[in-house]
Amino acid sequence: MQIDHMQIDQYIEFHWTEIVEDIASLVAISSVEDATTATQKTPWGLAVADALECALSIARRLGLSVHNCDGYLGYADLTGACERKFSGVAFGMAGVIDSEISTNKSVKKQIAVIAHLDVVPAGLGWDFDPFTLQRKDGYLVGRGVIDDKGPAVLLLWAAHFFVQQSLTLHNDLRILLGANEETGMADVCYYLSHYNAPDFLFTPDSSWPVVIGEKGSYNAEILFPLQKDGRIVGLEGGTVRNAVAVKSHAILRANLSELSTAPYITFCKLSDGLVRIDACGTGGHAAMPENTVSALGILVRYLLDNGLYNSSEKRWLEFQELIYGAWDGSLLGIDADDDIFSPLTIISGTMTVRDNALVQTIDCRYPKSTTPDIIHAQLQAICNRYGVTLQETHRSKYLFVDPDRPEITALLTSYEEWTGQEAVPVTIGGGTYAKHFPYAVAFGPEDETSDDQKPEWVGTIHGPNEAIREESLKRALGIYISALAKLLF
Repeated sequence: MQIDHMQIDQYIEFHWTEIVEDIASLVAISSVEDATTATQKTPWGLAVADALECALSIARRLGLSVHNCDGYLGYADLTGACERKFSGVAFGMAGVIDSEISTNKSVKKQIAVIAHLDVVPAGLGWDFDPFTLQRKDGYLVGRGVIDDKGPAVLLLWAAHFFVQQSLTLHNDLRILLGANEETGMADVCYYLSHYNAPDFLFTPDSSWPVVIGEKGSYNAEILFPLQKDGRIVGLEGGTVRNAVAVKSHAILRANLSELSTAPYITFCKLSDGLVRIDACGTGGHAAMPENTVSALGILVRYLLDNGLYNSSEKRWLEFQELIYGAWDGSLLGIDADDDIFSPLTIISGTMTVRDNALVQTIDCRYPKSTTPDIIHAQLQAICNRYGVTLQETHRSKYLFVDPDRPEITALLTSYEEWTGQEAVPVTIGGGTYAKHFPYAVAFGPEDETSDDQKPEWVGTIHGPNEAIREESLKRALGIYISALAKLLF
């Protein structure tokens, strides 16, 4: 079904103030997973539960039928959409997609979209209150405005467009509101153990035009015991595993007078013989580390350059250089590339002290030309050589969907209609909900504005000053309405 663009534009302009207010209401909730406030009905903590209820209340106000799935996630259906009986089939990681969905128009399908309401911690480096939506230079600013609260609101209002038109849908539409994307995606595992997977799904948690492939992931922790006779008392930094650290600090046995000045490094005397060294870097998402500078890496380099270590600590710092010295894993011997995905990436997002040991997290995104077994074996060999402990925490297979399938064509066509640009499917390093469903892709709307066109203060997802152009969000809503029209009728 084709809907006139002017009709959609009029709808967007008429409701835009309300749409922004809804985004603001969600951004205002610091919906970071919090195990300390988790209960049977709030498995991800009270703040995430508040965000879920807020989104469901928006959906209810917009004329959708809503359901809270025991706090794990929620969904909103167009009024009258049928509840499907669960067949008992659950889907895990999708891997390479090879199933076929019938194109017989006599068969009713369930089309679904999924956005998440949880966010990563705000972290440091913001020029604004991260939980108060603000306008600046044509941008909307706030934690989650791109990832993924803004897109979640757009999808709810896209559904409202069809409610308002009182159109009879050929297919069902379900909007899934996730609550655990950032820290494990156990929300969709819960959903798929209670409900059938949709016939087709897309998530807005990515970039245009259509993401048909996602790298696999390998996560681990690396442990190094603190030395009784060492210089390093503690070293900490970063906020989450999947973001490059903006700030870090070390507590060091040293005198302030013996420390040399260096860019992005500051000092603070704690007591006689004890100094705090702080480092400041440039953050960003683990899947896109190319233009980032890890504050942890800066600190490691400073300690090495200035001889602030004992012999065991020196070996550990030299090992750290293999991680922070090349984001493509080439210094670790795990670099990989192929004809579908961009090269392998690896970062260490966080470091902390736990049980008298330095513990760092490793986030690796790999293409199809390697495997987590290969990555783990090589990292294990290097860790053994440097006397540190490697503990794998998570792995997932890559995702790749045939770009010629009809639903993919519908999304690409909608993008072309609204942008006037040729739509070529892409692959990414990030991992989205799409991996968990049998037939799913990611579909916008991260701002494609080039860095040289953005104001300097504009940040990215998972970093400070997360922001997106307001006009980009408006256009995204138009694309979603057009795409859903093609999928639902």
